[in-house]
Amino acid sequence: MTRSTARGVRNNNSGSIDYNHHNAWQGQLGIEVGVAKPRFARFDSAENGIRALGKLLINYRGKDGMPGVGEKGIDTVLETINRWAPSNENDTQAYAAAVAKRLGVGITDPIDIKDRYTLWVFVESIIIHENGGNPYKGAVIDEGVRRALA
Repeated sequence: MTRSTARGVRNNNSGSIDYNHHNAWQGQLGIEVGVAKPRFARFDSAENGIRALGKLLINYRGKDGMPGVGEKGIDTVLETINRWAPSNENDTQAYAAAVAKRLGVGITDPIDIKDRYTLWVFVESIIIHENGGNPYKGAVIDEGVRRALA
């Protein structure tokens, strides 16, 4: 892969998951290499990076949501993106709006992140946002989502 390839794609970490040595993700190789300020995890395959992305989104469901938004826990696009891409680094509202549009829901409508279709579209939306597009064939996302739901 060339240097012009998106950082997340080079790392097989299309969700731009921060590296944390406490996370023993399946296929995690460690922190990224070849950059001035390493921050993100590297994975052995795109599928395992997508699996980690999906697992994180699923795990968010049990975390505290935003006051006055949705039901107990994180159960809306806005809450999920607020946790995934905090406003100190991202335009969270615009990011959530883009994901919600692709899902065909409002940003504060409840979603079932364990629904295969919902997770698939959510994952693809994050890949597009984090990497400026989706470089993967559907089968790669299918396998990553399958692993996340297993």
